[in-house]
Amino acid sequence: MKRSFLSDPKRQIVLAMFLATFVAYVERVGFSISFTSLAQKAHLDESIKGSVLSAFYCGYGVSQIPGGWAAQLYGGRIMLILCFLAWSTVSIFTPTDPTNTVGIVFARVLVGLAQGFLIPAVHTVLALWIPPHEKARAVSFTTSGMYLGSAAAMSILPSLANAIGAQKLLAFDGAIGYAWLAFWLMVGRDAVGRKGGSLLPLSVRGGMGEKGSNGGGGIAESGVGMELSSNYNSNSTFKNSHNTVISSSSNSYSNSSNNNAVNSSTLPLGKMMTHPAIWAIVINNFSFHFGFYVVMNWMPTYFSKVIHSDLSSLGLAAKTLPYLTMFLMSNVGGWTGDWLILHHHYTVAAARKTVNTIGFITSGLMLMLMPAATGVFSGVMATTLTLGSLGFARGGFSVNNIAPRFAGVVMGVSNTAGTLSGVIGVAATGFILDSFGGASVVQGWYYAHALCACVGIMAMVLFNSFARGEKIFDSNGTEAEVDSERREMRNGSEKRERRKAME
Repeated sequence: MKRSFLSDPKRQIVLAMFLATFVAYVERVGFSISFTSLAQKAHLDESIKGSVLSAFYCGYGVSQIPGGWAAQLYGGRIMLILCFLAWSTVSIFTPTDPTNTVGIVFARVLVGLAQGFLIPAVHTVLALWIPPHEKARAVSFTTSGMYLGSAAAMSILPSLANAIGAQKLLAFDGAIGYAWLAFWLMVGRDAVGRKGGSLLPLSVRGGMGEKGSNGGGGIAESGVGMELSSNYNSNSTFKNSHNTVISSSSNSYSNSSNNNAVNSSTLPLGKMMTHPAIWAIVINNFSFHFGFYVVMNWMPTYFSKVIHSDLSSLGLAAKTLPYLTMFLMSNVGGWTGDWLILHHHYTVAAARKTVNTIGFITSGLMLMLMPAATGVFSGVMATTLTLGSLGFARGGFSVNNIAPRFAGVVMGVSNTAGTLSGVIGVAATGFILDSFGGASVVQGWYYAHALCACVGIMAMVLFNSFARGEKIFDSNGTEAEVDSERREMRNGSEKRERRKAME
């Protein structure tokens, strides 16, 4: 009997991860809208508003690496539950008196700390559920929830704040967090049934295969593990038991009944932090967020001082188009990478590098076009193309198979760098603009955007030089000895030869 589209447990997991990032970014934009309204009524100065709005990132940056570690030790399922429970509760009880800045700052730091566990947990979940040839699409779709959530919040929440009041908008943000948590628990029970009342084996309780050609994703126990793997290789054979055995001509996975949480003694943190392939990902994440946060945070000033048009007067389409395009192109980037692998026989590394290169070169060019815009249309289009190309680039560097068992740790370190770049990039842009006489002087924008473009291009060169597509670290914490990239190239050549022979 054929399953419906959303009855597939794997698709339910990907949808839940997409909604997790969607809801988290609705909350972030929602707080900005709510507090800005409250601060204006209380006549707070810009420095106080800036301190409150930046408090989130102080907590968010601190918890990225611990979040990755916790996701590996305890599993993505429980960390996502704790993450949403914590930040939703704090959001509901955030002080609504704008003069109580100490209380609000403390609440925002707590929300940032809690949400810092989100992305590492999401990547841990996806690494264990999604096979390598589907991973780019899954990761790109999941992370695109950030941009769609931002666009949805910008289009809906200002009107909602006017209708229910800015104070109640904070409670609304917490309520949608609880709604996602309820969905997560419901999907868990519906997606996978387990003995002993266990909720959902997002953190697979078996070891990951150490000999998959691409460092494959994890396989869940029993029937679901069998179903997920059947999509990966039609020639696979399965053994439906608590110790699932999956074998094929090119892949071998085995799951035992022990808990999947990574033992801290097997986490090769020292080796990972000195490996150039890890730093290629970290540096690219830094450069991506450097450009993204500069454009996002300085967009109102850009339209006001360079385009001479208030952002709030642009209309719904103009305000949401850049983020909607980024949402679309982040998915296109992931699909392009998978398409190059599956249909053009690119190696995993070559496909990721191709997507990454196209995205960063294009974004660099578009960044330099933004200061040259002379009207609303050209300004909106330059901004849209900049964010769209950055989204496309993310389909390259944010998807990797080099340490699938430790994906949460890799993304924790990577997102810490991304958060740091936001602080540095936004501050550096302000300094550059002031040094040229203020935001009304276009020359300052050229230099500020040139810095963003140069950071992206340098990161792209490093990624092309050091990024890898094969699994580097096995599940036991040792460096993989098999050169999977070369084996993948050899397998691709053999497939092409067989195809020619058949023709």
